[in-house]
Amino acid sequence: MENLNDIFRTFGPQYLERFGDEMPKEHGKAMDAILKCRTEEAGIALYECEDCGHPHRVYRSCGNRHCPTCQHHKTREWLESQINRQLPGHHFMLTFTVPESVRRFIRAHQRLAYEALFKASAAAIKKLAADDKHVGGDLPGFFGVLHTWGRTLEYHPHIHYIATGGALLTKEGTWRPSRIDFYLPVKALSKIFRAKFRDEMKAAGLEGEIPPEVWEIKWNVNCQAVGESSATLKYLAPYVFKVAISNSRIVKVENRIVTFRYKKPRSSRWRTMALDVMEFIRRFLQHVLPTGFMKVRYFGFMNPNCKVGLDTISTLIEMSHGFNLPEVEAYDPLPWEPIVCPHRGGALKLHAIVLSNGTVIRPG
Repeated sequence: MENLNDIFRTFGPQYLERFGDEMPKEHGKAMDAILKCRTEEAGIALYECEDCGHPHRVYRSCGNRHCPTCQHHKTREWLESQINRQLPGHHFMLTFTVPESVRRFIRAHQRLAYEALFKASAAAIKKLAADDKHVGGDLPGFFGVLHTWGRTLEYHPHIHYIATGGALLTKEGTWRPSRIDFYLPVKALSKIFRAKFRDEMKAAGLEGEIPPEVWEIKWNVNCQAVGESSATLKYLAPYVFKVAISNSRIVKVENRIVTFRYKKPRSSRWRTMALDVMEFIRRFLQHVLPTGFMKVRYFGFMNPNCKVGLDTISTLIEMSHGFNLPEVEAYDPLPWEPIVCPHRGGALKLHAIVLSNGTVIRPG
């Protein structure tokens, strides 16, 4: 038993018996989906070999965004779509993190607080990008990914952004590039981020539930140059659809103790941690997002609804550098591995999908 499905199958009923009445509905739905993943309850895909006609039954994946076995396809599809939208020039990765003393509040008000984290951090980037002392453009472009976990499954909400190195000055229609090694000052970003989040909590009438010292301490913001976009996207892609823990990190489950691997920051050495199985499940479930919450968001000219197209932005970036930028690296995706018959090696053709309720769906 070294995967999340088996842990939920063996110990999930006990967890639900103890905490089911008080746990959020989203947690129960995630547990149920992961339990059914790759089982008959998730449905069956029926294939036939095009060479020998041999039938094959394949249990379907649950598709739940918190399931560690269902994210590879999503990651690859996202990467391919983003590579096709990449822009020339230099880029930056920004990370916005909240102090530990406000995390309990955020965990208790997840949907509202996560929205506020996106609003506050994005507003900080936009405000400083428009300042002539820094970039001087009123339309930057960036996208962000919300994560809520640390390496040992502790609750640690933070947002990673990838930003193009510059911004569009819309009234002139010109590109204002940033320095290659510097985008925006992190101390100023931190202060604006904190103030904007406080404004959101005041508007929601929840500021009184937050410890007052939160507004006096530093909110950590990091900004680092990451070069051209394709390498950054390939680095970030696994993180976009990453879940709190992968099955490969679970070492063993013995005597109700789950042992898993992790790495400390700035270390390549694997370490292990052992948790009681009830605590392990609790830590995992606290990272289940509210239903329908979008954890990947696009801002400025990266937003699909922006009136200024990416082709225009790309041309303006090239012009600002005298058309002397290296060509955007072409992306040659690995071919999808075909499903083949183990008897004759022929390609498998989808014949039908049988859902758990008995409904049969045929292709075409």
